[in-house]
Amino acid sequence: MTATQEAPTPAGATPPASARVSPAKRRHRAGFGERLTPYLLLLPALVAVLVLLGWPTIQMLAISLRKLDLRELVTGKMVWVGLANYTGTLSDPEFWSVTVRTVLFTAALVAATLLVALGIAVLMRHLAPFLRICVQVSLVLAWAVPVIATTTVFQWIFDQQYGILNKTLDRLGFHSFIGYSWFSTGGSTLTVIGLLVLWQAVPFVAFTLYAGLIGVPREQYEAAGIDGAGPWQTFRAVSWPAIRPILTMVTFLSVLWDFNMFGQVWAIRQGGPDGQSTTLAILQYLKGVAGSHFGSAAAIATIMLVLLLAVTARYVQLLVRTKDGEIA
Repeated sequence: MTATQEAPTPAGATPPASARVSPAKRRHRAGFGERLTPYLLLLPALVAVLVLLGWPTIQMLAISLRKLDLRELVTGKMVWVGLANYTGTLSDPEFWSVTVRTVLFTAALVAATLLVALGIAVLMRHLAPFLRICVQVSLVLAWAVPVIATTTVFQWIFDQQYGILNKTLDRLGFHSFIGYSWFSTGGSTLTVIGLLVLWQAVPFVAFTLYAGLIGVPREQYEAAGIDGAGPWQTFRAVSWPAIRPILTMVTFLSVLWDFNMFGQVWAIRQGGPDGQSTTLAILQYLKGVAGSHFGSAAAIATIMLVLLLAVTARYVQLLVRTKDGEIA
């Protein structure tokens, strides 16, 4: 049996490194795995989004570069026209008038929704418990009614002959409203549609803003009152910082919903009278489904997508947070 002797290490020399993995490397490997885990968990959802949204978007872009009318759809013939659908759409005066109408209508709807919802949220913050519950139940009931059912009710309210609104105004002394048609012009038709959208959109926004308001500790309001702050100063110094990120989120969502709105406009007057209440969503339907010009409809849809991507880019920019954790 041979004994093994270790060679002595000279004085002052550095001993050879151990073959074991250092704790720093183990922490580095563990840190890399921890950073990779969230992305792996999000991968199935990302794949589902790409399949359900990405592929239809690619198909839409391909259709917008083709001439796809009823004849091509039946025969299956592929006719590529390049950017002809875009040039034809962008050179159409009707498209620009409808675009301006849609943008202004969306801006007015979003502003009105936010103002009314914010007022209701602040009101619920100060109401007694019983009255607050009554308001909340009313909001839930208004929000839960289906779109078509609510649209039918509004058509009956604003009906020219049998509408309850004209009869009520007549009894209040406004006799000129007897037989008045609220759908004779585009402006009045859009006003009715706007009231309908407000009725359906305000509950969600109001509840969302109210959730942000009740998250503010009551001590902050008491401190503001002790410092002599009035109602407006208290709202600006205490409530506004709490609901500002939430207000940004619901503004973005309202823009998306109102810009793409179709059901209410179509159910009221199908974009009438004489196309004066037509929006981009209605124009896309008229070009595609009703007119069988699917290439032009896809071009309009792509332009709408670009506009919404611009809004989304601004929203993502607002989500970039500062060191204090507030929206920049």
